[in-house]
Amino acid sequence: MRDGFVKVAAGTPHIKVADCRYNAEQIFTLMREADKQGVKVLCLPELCLTGYTCGDLFLQPTLLRGAEEGLATILEATKNLDMVAAIGLPVRNKWDGKLYNCAAVIHKGEILGVVPKTYLPNYGEFYEQRWFASGAGLDHCIELCGQQMNLGNSGVFACTTMPNLVIGVEICEDLWAAEPPSAALARGGATIVLNLSASNETVGKANYRRSLVTGQSGRLVCGYVYADAGEGESTTDLVFAGHNMIAENGSLLTERRFATGLTISEIDVDRLAYERQRMNTYGPQKEKEIWRVTFDMELGDTHLTRYVSPMPFVPENEADRAERCNEILKIAALGLKKRLEHTHARTAVVGLSGGLDSTLAILITAVAMKLLDRPASDIIAVTMPCFGTTDRTRDNAVELAERLGATLQRIDIGEAVKVHFKDIGQSMENHDVTFENGQARERTQVLMDIANQTGGMVIGTGDLSELALGWCTYNGDHMSNYAVNASIPKTLVRHLVSFISDDKGEEDPRLSAVLDDILDTPVSPELLPAIEGKIAQKTEDLVGPYELHDFFLYYAIRWGFPPRKVFRLAEQALGRRYDRAVILKWLKNFYRRFFSQQFKRSCLPDGPKVGSVALSPRGDWRMPSDAVAALWLEELEELDRA
Repeated sequence: MRDGFVKVAAGTPHIKVADCRYNAEQIFTLMREADKQGVKVLCLPELCLTGYTCGDLFLQPTLLRGAEEGLATILEATKNLDMVAAIGLPVRNKWDGKLYNCAAVIHKGEILGVVPKTYLPNYGEFYEQRWFASGAGLDHCIELCGQQMNLGNSGVFACTTMPNLVIGVEICEDLWAAEPPSAALARGGATIVLNLSASNETVGKANYRRSLVTGQSGRLVCGYVYADAGEGESTTDLVFAGHNMIAENGSLLTERRFATGLTISEIDVDRLAYERQRMNTYGPQKEKEIWRVTFDMELGDTHLTRYVSPMPFVPENEADRAERCNEILKIAALGLKKRLEHTHARTAVVGLSGGLDSTLAILITAVAMKLLDRPASDIIAVTMPCFGTTDRTRDNAVELAERLGATLQRIDIGEAVKVHFKDIGQSMENHDVTFENGQARERTQVLMDIANQTGGMVIGTGDLSELALGWCTYNGDHMSNYAVNASIPKTLVRHLVSFISDDKGEEDPRLSAVLDDILDTPVSPELLPAIEGKIAQKTEDLVGPYELHDFFLYYAIRWGFPPRKVFRLAEQALGRRYDRAVILKWLKNFYRRFFSQQFKRSCLPDGPKVGSVALSPRGDWRMPSDAVAALWLEELEELDRA
């Protein structure tokens, strides 16, 4: 349960209709199995103690007595299990004499509360109003199994030892209604909603059911555990398939159909709490007061079974990835299109190095020009070789510009940089930061001046990953008139270029070939002299692998995870490719650079946001340039000593 992860399960026991003793045995056996697997929150189906399909037997006192006795058996059999479980059964309220379709929420042999169903379907194959009353507005203290507890649907169940674990309960049709009770429960603090369901299976219904569960978890920024009735229910007219699902904030973590047993995953309640804190439109409950029942749980480590993507910015499904790439290109190009229109820029000037970032920038610029119905020749591609430029990158830059139909200018800046170095007394043998940055700033000066000459604007090439690490020269490649790559991380830059290469393969094989060669070229600023014609300076050897840094960036900035949790997830996702020491080394470097380089992000050029993470000081990220990283690094030092 540390780091906010709570192992949850939706369980479907094999039952017999109206055989409460048998059903109770199946339920507590399933609970014990869940406990062995580390489950802390378990949701079971609607009316599972009796069976949902009992019909008019629900009006028989014998069945109601059997259900209560079955619950008592479960309480005794599971009193040592440190697990919250929600069990479906019919409950008669002696105060009004009505029968309610309920969920009993239990923990260590104690009934924490009983939640009645609010919306009772009475259409099609459903006849619940024949037997049950709606629990809307109900709030009574009742006795069940010799215990006193509240009967009502305006309560949540909160863990005192893990404050972000707060459980709300609704039952089947409640989710399908126009105003599900879970909305009020979530506003009242529930981070996990349990739904005890008996939804029969018909053709196409599973897709709609799935969309309801994932959609509600997204709207409420919650975890949603949906447990469906299955084998053992009467098949007189219906079939129940045990469609169990676990969702978190709009994403389906896992599901099962046509099977009994447990469907297990982990819900990150700290992540949900962070997102609610971040979203100021997520308002508190106002319509009615939400009562709380508390319980204690022993904290321990949660073994993670949920999948953690090693590249969170890049969809793994090929079709999804293609759709994402196409959408990003359109968003970035539309942003540039508007800026070119507004400024009446006659040209778009791009410094073309033969590397990934400048390649993507000119490709986006080409799309913008097409949207403006302007010729590609209005793009001025400037290649500026200097001391570290290799034949490979220079030739690729030239070939790319020609294939796109851009106006190409070749300007060797070597002599200009040497004159500048002579002016400031910089030795050509001293390959320090001045040696490197002097070249970057000279290139920016050339681009700005060409933009002035041609009535154009300079298109920035730096990406999100470089901005996070500060891997750019202040007032060098850091500066432009409009930065089209500013919110695109390096791992996604690579896939965008690859997507365009694949898309252009048949139409222009030579363009596709040069893009493929650029993809195969090591990432490098090429600011140090080449060695035997080969790149002497590889960025990832200096600052660390970009797939690690993009992973760190996503979880540290998008979700606000503390360093310890970022590290844990990195080990889960990337531990087979990088050992613990390597991940920890580059994570420390990430935090050091992220904090120390904020001054570069504080004065960024304009650029379009395309995804969930951006570092513009005018938009998503506001941070003082002199903030100190000590607390974050101390947490990592503790891991180093562990």
